[in-house]
Amino acid sequence: MKKVITTIVSVMLVSLLLVGAVFCFTGCQNKKDDSKLYVGMECGYAPFNYTQTDASNGAVKISNADGYANGYDVMIAKKIAEALGKELVIVKYKFEALIPAVNAKSLDMIIAGMSPTAERKEAIDFSDAYYTSQLVIVVRKDGAFANATKLADFNGAKIAAQIGTFHNDALQAQASEYGILPQTPMDTFPALINALKTKAIDGYVAEEPGAKADCAANEDLTYIPLKNNDTGFSASPADVQIAIGLIKNSSIKDQINAALKKISAEERVKMMGDATFFATGKTVLPDPVPEE
Repeated sequence: MKKVITTIVSVMLVSLLLVGAVFCFTGCQNKKDDSKLYVGMECGYAPFNYTQTDASNGAVKISNADGYANGYDVMIAKKIAEALGKELVIVKYKFEALIPAVNAKSLDMIIAGMSPTAERKEAIDFSDAYYTSQLVIVVRKDGAFANATKLADFNGAKIAAQIGTFHNDALQAQASEYGILPQTPMDTFPALINALKTKAIDGYVAEEPGAKADCAANEDLTYIPLKNNDTGFSASPADVQIAIGLIKNSSIKDQINAALKKISAEERVKMMGDATFFATGKTVLPDPVPEE
């Protein structure tokens, strides 16, 4: 009997230790240095954010993965960190994991080419917009849809988008109207590019700066310059803006907006041009960026 009781007690102790370890691990994950600014992004959406092998052109070491992060979002993050007087820390997450991470306080903010859609605003707050763009479709130059000029021209096309994005929401909502065949959304833009180049899909939805960067890096690709609410997808202004994601009632939201206001339209154009050049090695003229 004593042996049985000893065994039961041992099992209970082991269970308690395991539970304690889980709570400790979870808690430790949320412990952040207050002198640092923890910014989440996927590091795979050029020219907004992408991964490179060294610190050239002002890239920042990714804290939880190999490589360095660069791009327009990284440039914005640097300015925000400077305004807040903090050291910038870039943390790599899958796009769909960013909002849960900021709500879990594992991140201070999201700067990841994220649109402040109505659905996302239910979960987190957003800063003022720091970019506005058009949704376009990237295709193969030798593909059947290379001469398309409007969404209606994609009848019968297999089109995909990244999971968890407004791009995919717009595609799924409007595909049937134009006879488009929406494909299973993919995790990353490199996966979309590979699927397009291997002819698994006929095209994918992207924002125009991303499409320009992808086509500059892949000479066999081009994009169809659709216009929102005209020749392209229906979209509200918030859907095609890009803003910084924050936990609800963030105490630093006003400081962030003040820092963004100091970045002129001309400087934003230059930043996007530089980000595209650093990502592709090619000069691509970015669209004008309106003052937000």
